[in-house]
Amino acid sequence: MSGVTHHTIGPDDADQRIDRWLRRLHPHLGQGRIEKMLRKGEVRVDGARAKSSTRLEEGQTVRVPPVAAPDPAEAPAGGAAGGKAGAPGAPAVQTGKRIRDDDAEMIQKSVIWRDEAMIVLNKPPGLPCQGGSGQGDRHVDGLAPALQFGKNQTPRLVHRLDKDTSGVLVLARTVPAARALSEAIRHRDADKIYWALVAGVPSPRAGVIKFGLVKAGGHGRGGEGEKMRCIPPSQIDKVEGAKRAVTDFALIEAAGARAAWMGLRPVTGRTHQLRAHMAELGHPIAGDGKYGGSAQENLGDGWGAGLGGALSRKLHLHARSIAIPHPTDGKTITLTAEPPEHMIRSFEFLGWDWKKAPADPFAFYGKGPRRKR
Repeated sequence: MSGVTHHTIGPDDADQRIDRWLRRLHPHLGQGRIEKMLRKGEVRVDGARAKSSTRLEEGQTVRVPPVAAPDPAEAPAGGAAGGKAGAPGAPAVQTGKRIRDDDAEMIQKSVIWRDEAMIVLNKPPGLPCQGGSGQGDRHVDGLAPALQFGKNQTPRLVHRLDKDTSGVLVLARTVPAARALSEAIRHRDADKIYWALVAGVPSPRAGVIKFGLVKAGGHGRGGEGEKMRCIPPSQIDKVEGAKRAVTDFALIEAAGARAAWMGLRPVTGRTHQLRAHMAELGHPIAGDGKYGGSAQENLGDGWGAGLGGALSRKLHLHARSIAIPHPTDGKTITLTAEPPEHMIRSFEFLGWDWKKAPADPFAFYGKGPRRKR
């Protein structure tokens, strides 16, 4: 067992959740053990307690308590070299636990772009990006060893999507690429476009939402049920913890007054921003039980995320595309992900052909890419 250690966060470890950082430091630790250490205050950041979602900043000092070494008897047969990661159907190892063959195959089939610097997935809905309370080990970060494709380094996330949001998700394959991609996203050099099916039809059909967002506490010891509350722009500076948030929206198709297919561009990148903003606008995203009340029936008045009928009750939010400077040469590349099956079925039911949708729905309204704003 090692003693108490203190770690200074460098640029390569900045802007990531502390639970993810701890798993990289001690790969044999489970999420439950990490959260217990955090709850008890055994792990501290600059002397203060932290939660699993706390994001580290360069220059901070993290105190880590004594951690027992892994028991070799608990390692899977063959150890960490139990198979060549990246070979479809080959066994892979995840932080001391073997990744199931079907999970490895699933995450590998989700790859839509791969080169020496980065991997891009079309993340399936229902798959978390990272572990957390009740998430277990099946998440993108935990399955990333299956995406090594012959490299020694495990790809690392440079941004995230909600568990039930599908679509374009970028991972870096090297430390320099991670730094470049994270900076591009942080400084808004990346242009993201989402598709959403919402209740009712917004008026005007294109515009900007500028409500600020502040966390509203949830129930339970771990803050379960936490959500974001919208704050009028004029009140943002007066509400503690509120942050500015900006979303562009543009109508792609409408089904009478009942539902709309929207293009959404998050100019800022706040937690649950698109979901909270559309609900505040009176047009929640279909299937959004947290912000739209999935049990409600929409009758065409613009409210109720449960559209009913033959439409799926799953969340209808998809990260359709991202245009981002490549970390190697800086040239912008645009990556596009097909929508998940439940959204395709909903589009077909409403008579919409998703394959004929414009690449940039904002161009029709005279709005080009919004970056560095």
